[in-house]
Amino acid sequence: MLVVVGLACQEVGASLAVLLFPEVGPLGMVMLRLVFSAIVLLLIARPALRGHSRADWSGVVLFGLVLAVMNGLFYLALERLALGVTVTIEVLGPLVLSIVASRRASAWLWAPLALAGVVALGGGGWDRLDPLGVLFALGAAASWAFYILSSARVGRAFPKLDGLALAMAIGAVIALPFGIADAGAALLRIELVALGAAVALLSSTIPYAFELVALRRLPAAAFAILMSLAPATAALAGFVFLGQHMTWLEVAGIALVITASIGAVRSSSRAAREAAEPVA
Repeated sequence: MLVVVGLACQEVGASLAVLLFPEVGPLGMVMLRLVFSAIVLLLIARPALRGHSRADWSGVVLFGLVLAVMNGLFYLALERLALGVTVTIEVLGPLVLSIVASRRASAWLWAPLALAGVVALGGGGWDRLDPLGVLFALGAAASWAFYILSSARVGRAFPKLDGLALAMAIGAVIALPFGIADAGAALLRIELVALGAAVALLSSTIPYAFELVALRRLPAAAFAILMSLAPATAALAGFVFLGQHMTWLEVAGIALVITASIGAVRSSSRAAREAAEPVA
């Protein structure tokens, strides 16, 4: 339930962000999201700044850079593509990571299925999808894979939410000049800033907190399978809040990518179990 509610909040937040693009721009929205997320996380975590090695801090800085790049590319893609299509392409990052991490030949059987799903997203004609938007979404996919790796590294070095709070603050600082240039005078309007805070709460603070609690109650594989439902959640949110209709072929494409993601996660978890079992 926590994972599903977190996904719903995340996609509702993304829908609200799209509605604000004409006022603050995608990079302005990224800045508002990261700044307010950082403020909330820093107030909650109150991370200790001492007692960490240079390697730990380099990991946090890298994590913050990944957060800024991932969110920036995601919102730039959202400006040009439907929400469901963007999230489906983005989820290819964790999918490829799962396939590679499994180190099983059988895991690669899911790759053609994912490819078929992505091709179907074009609705029979990729020419109608914005090429630059697709490139931004693919960049966000690659960034999501790096996000998973960076998050795991920082999570091992910092307790509780400390590492995430510090990385979010660094990401906010990186996004600041780009966001100010994109949003301009709109940042002086209190109602827009307040809506930006709402996006941060829905898209970052609530989902991250719920995911953290869920990971303490669920096996990692089960959590990953639930997270693979993000494209379907995004397509539903895009339809309800943004009026973004999808063809049956695009819906089939999303279903194929979700199926491939679940299959890849199961293969990866099976490989991990086998590696952990002692040799007789």
